[in-house]
Amino acid sequence: MSVYLKTVEGNRRQSTQTLLQEIYAAMARGERDFEIDACGQHDIGGPLWSPDGELKFTVRNPGQRLGSMAMAGTTIVVEGSAPADTGWLNSGGEIIVKGDSGDTTAHCAASGRIYIGGRVGTRSGSLMKHDPAYDAPELWVLKTTGSFSFEFMGGGTAVVCGVDAEPAESVLGDRACVGMVGGTVYFRGHADGIAATVRVFELVDADRKFLGDNLAVFLHKIDRGELQSELEDWSQWHEIIPLSYQEREQTGRVTVGMAEFRRNHWIPGGIFGNIYPDDGRVVNLVNRGDDRLRTPEWLNAVFMAPCEANCPAGIPSQTRFNLLREGKLEEAYRLILEYTPFPGSVCGAVCPNLCMEGCSRCTIDRPTDIKGLGRMSTFVNLTLPPIDSHHRIAVIGAGAGGLTAAWLLRLRGFDVTVFERDDRIGGKLVQAVSRERLDTATVTAEIDRIKNAGIHFKLNTAINAAGLQELQEQFDYVVLAIGAYRAKIPPWEGRERIIPYLDFLRRVNAGQRPEIGRKVVVIGCGNSGMDVVFGAYACGAEQVTAIDIQQPAAFAREIARAQSLGAQLRWPVATEKITADGVVLQDGTLLEADTVFCCIGETPVLAPLLPDYPTERGYLKIPEDGRIGPKLFAVGDMTRLGLLAAAIGAARNAVLRLTAECRNEPYAPRPRLRIPAERLALGYFSAVDTTETAERPEQDCHRCISCGTCRDCEMCLRTCPEHAITRTVNAAAGTFEYVSDPELCLGCGICAGVCPCGIWTMRDDPTPEAETPRHTTGPINPTEIQ
Repeated sequence: MSVYLKTVEGNRRQSTQTLLQEIYAAMARGERDFEIDACGQHDIGGPLWSPDGELKFTVRNPGQRLGSMAMAGTTIVVEGSAPADTGWLNSGGEIIVKGDSGDTTAHCAASGRIYIGGRVGTRSGSLMKHDPAYDAPELWVLKTTGSFSFEFMGGGTAVVCGVDAEPAESVLGDRACVGMVGGTVYFRGHADGIAATVRVFELVDADRKFLGDNLAVFLHKIDRGELQSELEDWSQWHEIIPLSYQEREQTGRVTVGMAEFRRNHWIPGGIFGNIYPDDGRVVNLVNRGDDRLRTPEWLNAVFMAPCEANCPAGIPSQTRFNLLREGKLEEAYRLILEYTPFPGSVCGAVCPNLCMEGCSRCTIDRPTDIKGLGRMSTFVNLTLPPIDSHHRIAVIGAGAGGLTAAWLLRLRGFDVTVFERDDRIGGKLVQAVSRERLDTATVTAEIDRIKNAGIHFKLNTAINAAGLQELQEQFDYVVLAIGAYRAKIPPWEGRERIIPYLDFLRRVNAGQRPEIGRKVVVIGCGNSGMDVVFGAYACGAEQVTAIDIQQPAAFAREIARAQSLGAQLRWPVATEKITADGVVLQDGTLLEADTVFCCIGETPVLAPLLPDYPTERGYLKIPEDGRIGPKLFAVGDMTRLGLLAAAIGAARNAVLRLTAECRNEPYAPRPRLRIPAERLALGYFSAVDTTETAERPEQDCHRCISCGTCRDCEMCLRTCPEHAITRTVNAAAGTFEYVSDPELCLGCGICAGVCPCGIWTMRDDPTPEAETPRHTTGPINPTEIQ
């Protein structure tokens, strides 16, 4: 009993992949007979192998490549016609099509039999071949073929019966048997345009016996037995076989060799002369030097690793892990300070670590511990260059963005002064982030590192528009980083009852315990909302409810911590008004509260500083480079509310641009080219037990794939078959480079194939050498920071 498979239900068509998976599953259950109502699905019937030796498919309306690579023991019957590539690379199957078949039927067939009960399209039977270890392939066609049939045929037998052909019609189409070097073609009727390198014969006894023995079988297969007597008039039949090489030589049909053509037939300035002048040099199949079709490039650090590309601050964690792997611990821990002064507070604590979300190890086991690696740099210090007072830079605002700008400017030797309206530096990182998320020792150590860097601080100093004008006259550049501290509060009735949450958090982090009552409602379930929840419980609240109109945006670990303290999170709920009793929701529910906080975001207070500058949704509208004046840059939350890492990244970009201008150097930011995943050879890396390294993030250097940056594994060096690759070292700079010798390299691409990090790349030649970027790897010199 056959298995019936229907591929269309209503207006839904089953995909080819799904159909083939159903067939494989049925075969695994022992099924061997299939009836398929197809809808253009391709590759039905092959290649499949049955331990029983027999498979049968009855198909209606198949797609392309029916019976492609069908194996011995497979029988395919099509009730009707079939499209192109039927029996392509047939490897022993029996394929019966009771109607027409499309182009390239039996293309490259190597064994088996194909029976067509109608016409076949162009190039059918082309490249048929015969391996003497197997039975020769056969193609039987009831009617006619399209043009270029049996092109480059090398073996097997084809039979074209010419049924229903017009008297003057060529049953083989036009230009049949071009390039034919083996096999036999039988045809009945008239044929024109047959290649001159074959010969047409009348049938002999052996031919008539072959046709007589097999014609009845063919007609029976396609249900046309009534034609047997008509087709057995052998006087209408002919045989085609190719000329032997000797026969072609005698008749002048041998193709002119390339050497003779170039010596005697090439016409300088002729049809190709203006495209490629022939210098007479012969290029071999295996080439070196300029004759290679492809050349390898060591594109080290051209592409960003996913961790670096995901990081808003662009921190190259893969480089830090490489340094750790080389045993250069201090260099690895110092490197991050060239991107941020807050590796422990931000990277190691409050950041959501988008770098780890993008880590390529996620597809193998778990991401490398970049968060833990950040904490390793908390107490590290750098040797700072002397201050060059020729360039004086002012920074307004001492939050994460402003302090990052000040720190990075100081690393480059600039004379930096920071103006802050508050009585201490650190912004939200110090004043608003709960110590549940960021411990005091970490943030204090990193603030102290900045304080001790030789940066001038002017505290309790608010800058207005007039003051900004004065600073632009006194300093070479000014960086604005005033942040966003005005809480967003919708125009609810009773909004005046809401307590400013930033002031509350500032007091809590200063060690105070404001009176807030027993019951607290927090509107907004982002990370700031969770900070308020933590602060409320620290101040003695007994019941804290956090609500949001959408799914909470806080990190999962912060939500879990809030719930462990007893907080209730409710969403989606909408606030109607605030009363003396608490928060009334739009559905009429009253959430009792002694104190209500609203934590749904903040906007900057821009009017006193930039009264005439355009804004967008309450934030400063800035161009992509952050420049809002000839010597004025703006960064951080005053331009858009975002992650602390985003403010750090914006500050660094401004510093890079500003530094290039001060030094009269071209500004060339690193292109943010994320390495394509397909360039990485992840098969070299296996899942490992990370239990032992959980408290030692520096050990994760051995798990890091080093995407886009050479990990110096020497895989290319050891596998190059021509020994064309060498490793060169610049001892003074502490860098290395892998170089391919063009006089030895074949352009085979093995180096690119084995490179686990996606460094080696095969370039199509010719390309000017000047266009090839050249990169070395090794420690970064702080005096050469961008």
